[in-house]
Amino acid sequence: MNTADLGLPVAVPSTALFTDHYELTMVQAALRGGTADRRSVFEVFTRRLPEGRRYGVVAGTGRVLDAVANFRFEPEILEFLRERDVVDEPTLQWLAGYRFRGDISGYPEGEVYFPGSPVMRVEGTFAECVLLETVILSILNHDSAVAAAASRMAVAARGRPLIEMGARRTHELSAVAAARAAYVGGFSTTSDLAAGFRYGIPTTGTSAHAFTLLHDTERDAFTAQVESMGGGTTLLVDTYDVAEAVRTAVEVAGPGLGAVRIDSGDLLLLAHRVRQQLDELGARDTRIVVTSDLDEYAIASLAAAPVDAYGVGTQLVTGSGHPTASMVYKLVARADSSDPRAPLRPVAKKSMGGKLSVGGVKWAARRPDADGVAEAEVVGTGEVPAQLADHLLAVDLVRGGEIVARERLEAARERHLRALDGLPLSATQLSRGEPVLPTEYTGG
Repeated sequence: MNTADLGLPVAVPSTALFTDHYELTMVQAALRGGTADRRSVFEVFTRRLPEGRRYGVVAGTGRVLDAVANFRFEPEILEFLRERDVVDEPTLQWLAGYRFRGDISGYPEGEVYFPGSPVMRVEGTFAECVLLETVILSILNHDSAVAAAASRMAVAARGRPLIEMGARRTHELSAVAAARAAYVGGFSTTSDLAAGFRYGIPTTGTSAHAFTLLHDTERDAFTAQVESMGGGTTLLVDTYDVAEAVRTAVEVAGPGLGAVRIDSGDLLLLAHRVRQQLDELGARDTRIVVTSDLDEYAIASLAAAPVDAYGVGTQLVTGSGHPTASMVYKLVARADSSDPRAPLRPVAKKSMGGKLSVGGVKWAARRPDADGVAEAEVVGTGEVPAQLADHLLAVDLVRGGEIVARERLEAARERHLRALDGLPLSATQLSRGEPVLPTEYTGG
C-alpha cells in the first residue's frame, strides 16, 4: 500500500516549500548572474557533538531520499511564490522544471559519526543543490538527535525492550519521524499508529488511567480489559494503591497475567516490591513495565531492578536534552565556470566565533587498531591511503537524480548495532566525556 495515495497527514505530496526564503532568492541571483549552473559540492557535518556525548547516530537518511524525490514545484506552489513576490518570473519558470539530477552520498543510516564527519555530500549545480539545504538539515538534525538519545537509552537498558511513547509530547508529524528514528537507535516498538502504518514499526499499547477511572472499581476495569484482550494483556496498577492493584490483577487475570505497568512513584522501590508480590501470588512470569518521564540515566539507575521493559516519551522525542544534532550544510567545492568539465576548487568559510569549515571534497574512513576496534575517524581530501580503502564510510544514495540506496528500516537498525560493536567500550559510558574517537584530518 502506498500511503501517499491516501492523502494522510504523514505523507506530503511536495517537499519544495520545506525550505527557507533565501534559498530561492539565492537561486534567482545566481540565475541572473550566470553562476547557477556551476558544479558545486555541499557537505553536511557537525562541528561538535552535544556536551558529554560520545558519538552521534545518523538517522533520517531514508526520509531525506523521500524528500528529494518529492521536491517538486507544483502549480499551486508556484502561484503562492508568484503572489508573494518571492522570486521573479524567470526563476519561477526555472523552478517549474526543477528536478534534482545530481549525486548524493553519505554515511548509511544507523552509522555513527563524530565532529567533522562528512555525514552527507550533495553534488550538482549550485542552484539544484542549494535548494535542498533546509529540508535535508531539518530531517537529519531532528532524526539524528532522537536516534542518539534512543541509542543511549538502549545501551542503558542492557537488552531490555524499549517502547517509544512520545507522540503526545511533540508535533504530530515529528512524532512519526521520532518513532522511526527511535527504532533505528534501538527501540523495539512504538505507541504511534501512524509510525506503524507508514514504516512498519511494531506497535503496542493497552490502557491508560482514564480507563480505570471510567469504571466503578479497579476490579471492574481489569475484568473488562482481560475479557477484551485476554490474560496476556498489560494492566496499569498505579491508579490507586499499587499493592492492592497487583493483587486484584492476578485474581482477575490469573497467574498467567502478561504484565503490569507502573507509571509513577519510586520506580526502583516499587519494581522490587511488585516483583516480590507477583512471585508470591504465583505470577512468576508476569513482566513489569515502567514508564514515567524516563531518560537514559533513569533507565541506567533501574539496571538492577526487576524491570522487563521501559516506556519512554518526552525525553526521547526531545533528544534527551539535545533536540538537534547541530548539523550544517556547507559549500566545500565549486567550479569556476558552468562547463561541466571544469575542475572543482576548494572553498571554505573563514570567520570568528568557531564557525570555520574545511574546504575540499572529503572522504571518511574509520581506522581500526590491531584488534579491529575503531581508533580514529579519518577525514581527508584527495587520494585515499591504501590502508584505509577498505574502511571508507560513505555509500552512494542518489546517482544522476535516481535513488540507488532504498533499504528496509531493519537494515539501518542492524547497522547501528554493528557500528556500536566496532567502537571502544567507553562509547557506551553515560558519564560526561569527549567523543570516543578523535577526528583526524589529512590533506591530499
